Amino acid sequence: MTEEELLERIRDGKLIEGPEYATEKYNEGLKRTLVVSGDTELISAPAYMRAARNAPKINSYISVAGIAQDELGHAHIAYRLLRDLGVDVEELVYERDPKDFRHPYAFDVPLDTWAEMVVANGFYDRAGFCLLDDIFQNSSYGPWKRALVKVEREENFHLRHGERWMATMAADPEQKKELQAAVDWMFMMTLEWFGLPDSMKRHGEQIAYGMKGSTNDELRQTWMSTAVPLCEQHGIEVPAHYDESSETWVIDAPFPCEFDEEGKRWDLDGGEITWEHVMERWKRRGPANEELVEQIQRGYKQLSKSLEVAA
Repeated sequence: MTEEELLERIRDGKLIEGPEYATEKYNEGLKRTLVVSGDTELISAPAYMRAARNAPKINSYISVAGIAQDELGHAHIAYRLLRDLGVDVEELVYERDPKDFRHPYAFDVPLDTWAEMVVANGFYDRAGFCLLDDIFQNSSYGPWKRALVKVEREENFHLRHGERWMATMAADPEQKKELQAAVDWMFMMTLEWFGLPDSMKRHGEQIAYGMKGSTNDELRQTWMSTAVPLCEQHGIEVPAHYDESSETWVIDAPFPCEFDEEGKRWDLDGGEITWEHVMERWKRRGPANEELVEQIQRGYKQLSKSLEVAA
């Protein structure tokens, strides 16, 4: 299939049912998108279980364990599709350097409290839902589009779990302080989740090939359109508002700006920094990166060593 034939098929609304029906360029773009999706789902499981240690009751812990199980299932879907595209998934997951994982930097900042856990559901899972819903609605790749029916329903449950708990904590003055502290750093962190601004986006094939329908900046707007009202409903302060004249959500803080990952604080007084500076932080990864990846890879490495000894 030529590029022209492929693009014509996509414009006609027809789905691509496998790598053999697409061009090499399409398949490479699809691989990049699936790796980010799979890595994000995978790393969220140990990140959430880390925070679940501070669950207020056993039922809360079980709920997070169920969410983590869902996330592992979502990761499996992405990696299974990558296997069909010729990727060595065992090497990708278990032998890759932690810094080479492609999940958002947000998960490299450890979740240490129950408030951070529920805000992660309310913010991070909402971001994941925005991205995957856009892919589900617009994806030209049939196998992924069909698989996302299940993923969408479960991600919706995750963010509703966060919403319910944010409402519960906001109703208690002391817990509301903890909730606000988590929101103070996690709101801006989720804004970064959607990646570089459209003016700097390097891979245009996602839109051209119908792998998704919205740009990074459009997805940021979609996320704020529900995340900001959620916080306002419960009296939680966030640095954003809706501007009626431009009909857009406006960020009321320097964005992007410097982040102190140890103190979990944004240097709002330092003003706006360049996206190149942000990318340097993303590439360095954060303080929880090696810990979370090690939990994923540990069993595989232990088994490999045992087999070597036995041989």
